[in-house]
Amino acid sequence: MIIRSDETADIAVPGADGTMRLHLFRPAVPGRFPGVLLFSEIYQVTPPIRRLAAMVAGQGYVVAVPEVYHEYEAPGTVLLYDQPGTDRGNALKFTKPVAAYDADARAGLAFLQGHAACTGTLATMGVCLGGCLAYRAALNPGVSAAACFYATDIHSGSLGEGKHDDSLARMGELKAETLFVWGRQDPHVPFPGRQAIRERLEAVGAIYEWYEVNAAHAFLRDEGPRYDPALFLQCMAWAIALFQRTLGGALA
Repeated sequence: MIIRSDETADIAVPGADGTMRLHLFRPAVPGRFPGVLLFSEIYQVTPPIRRLAAMVAGQGYVVAVPEVYHEYEAPGTVLLYDQPGTDRGNALKFTKPVAAYDADARAGLAFLQGHAACTGTLATMGVCLGGCLAYRAALNPGVSAAACFYATDIHSGSLGEGKHDDSLARMGELKAETLFVWGRQDPHVPFPGRQAIRERLEAVGAIYEWYEVNAAHAFLRDEGPRYDPALFLQCMAWAIALFQRTLGGALA
């Protein structure tokens, strides 16, 4: 399906200074489609993230990608995949309050739900930091599914200012069907961390899928030595199957 990827929207987030920019990707045909709020890595909306969003949109979804550090960086800022970019992204990750991440998610979901090209059914998706944010966004009512890839910080409660959050504690609120995919060689979420998350999912009776693959961190990023194209296709199949099962299809 041919898509549009040239649109942005600057939306207000309650309690935040300025606006949050959303990058929009959607089918370039008439109709209404389910919405997916896709969260990026610490580098914001990089070319690999744009290509990931385009892949999802091309399956028949309206995808919105927020700039996660909009309070700290000018609109359109992209951090590079180098040491200064990594240092900046990690510093901001632990500077921004958890409540601000959650407010961003609520604002992004509300925007998508009201978009003229969206049916109003919603899912979330994310990689790395974005995997954690996709999980937390799925705690909101009205989110039907979440696809979370190598989600950092859930096991350690280290998201945000002070490196202390309630992601595991709030798992009992999770009503969305979730997909978790992990790299077994990912040092950011080691085996005990993965085990803690899965035990908590079982304890609260969550509806979820769980995959562990032989890969390092960031294996979906189509730049750099850790990219695994075969696993990328497999992961997209898992995510799209989840969305098709939970969100319904397009409306004329």
